[in-house]
Order: sequence, then C-alpha cells, then structure tokens
Amino acid sequence: MITVTPSAAQQIRIAATQADADELGLRIAARRDADGSLHYAMGFDEARGDDRVVTCEGIALVVSPGETVLLDGMTLDYVEFEPGDFRFIFINPNDVAPASPAASQSPAASAPESTGGDHGAA
Repeated sequence: MITVTPSAAQQIRIAATQADADELGLRIAARRDADGSLHYAMGFDEARGDDRVVTCEGIALVVSPGETVLLDGMTLDYVEFEPGDFRFIFINPNDVAPASPAASQSPAASAPESTGGDHGAA
C-alpha cells in the first residue's frame, strides 16, 4: 500500500519522540482538488473505527478507508533538496495531474503534525 523509506522512517521516529507521540501511528491523508492534483497531510494520531493500519519500516501508518485508493502505491521519502533543506516528499502514481512542487513536499520544519488530539510535533 504505502512505502516509507528508511530516511523518512528515521525522521518520523525523531519527530514522534520530540512530540511525545511514540505510541501513536502516523496518519497520512490525501485529498484530490478540483484540478485533479493531490494534497497531503500527515500527523500523529490514534486509529479510529475502520481506519486501516499498516506497518512499514517499523512505522505504523494510519489511513482512513476513503483515502486508501488515493494513497495506494505511494512512497513517503525524506530528502535533501539543497544543503540543509530537508523535506518529506510524496511520490504517488495516483497523482497524475501536474502540480506545483509545494503540493507534493512537506518542509522539514513542519515535521509530522497531529491531525487529531494534542500529539503534534509542532
């Protein structure tokens, strides 16, 4: 379903520890805009109801049922764009619409934030 690279997994673990969210999964969400592009969000959260939980690189990923189709086959990576500029990126075969680079990147400064509860890394 979703692949997490070793680099991304390491950064997620660091953010979880800093946020005191080691016991929570990383919720990944996506929505398709009117122009067809996908926009992503992620944050530490507990699984609810019929959420799907998968583990990759030791990271528990939480996905709501309505978003599994959008996220199927996606890879989450953490890369250095320029010296000192690290970001999470979403590589997704389902994102077929041309999008601005900002639509598929998450700056390291905004490492995983909470999508629910008070467990954010902010």
